[in-house]
Amino acid sequence: MDQDGEVLDILVQSQRNKKAAKKFFRKLLKELQYVPRLIITDQLRSYSAAKSESLPSVEHRQDKWQNNRAENSHQPTRLREHVMRRFKSVGQAQRFLSAFGIISSHFRVGRHLFTARSYRAVIKTRFAVGEEVRNVKFAA
Repeated sequence: MDQDGEVLDILVQSQRNKKAAKKFFRKLLKELQYVPRLIITDQLRSYSAAKSESLPSVEHRQDKWQNNRAENSHQPTRLREHVMRRFKSVGQAQRFLSAFGIISSHFRVGRHLFTARSYRAVIKTRFAVGEEVRNVKFAA
């Protein structure tokens, strides 16, 4: 969920049909605990078909550029998916992305937020923590 209360979710799926869209909506709404008043998706037809069955009272927008905020927030995931193309299954990709996202964000500090000296210090401490965690796991 971002700061405006919007839910941005990532779900890796092998198909992009109505059944997969319904599964995505179900998974998304299970965590929400309320019915949203608006859903913005890309222009895939299966989203509107699934939405009309699952959420008939919710407004649905599929206009061009409306989905940019969600798409841009998923760019790091898209890059990781592109690099790691050799997944054997959708489940393996989902497991990897859910764990790797947390680890990756630890080492990807917002460079623009720091001066060069403080950035080097932050990166040095984060890598030291990462090294410490790796050594503890192998020692145990």
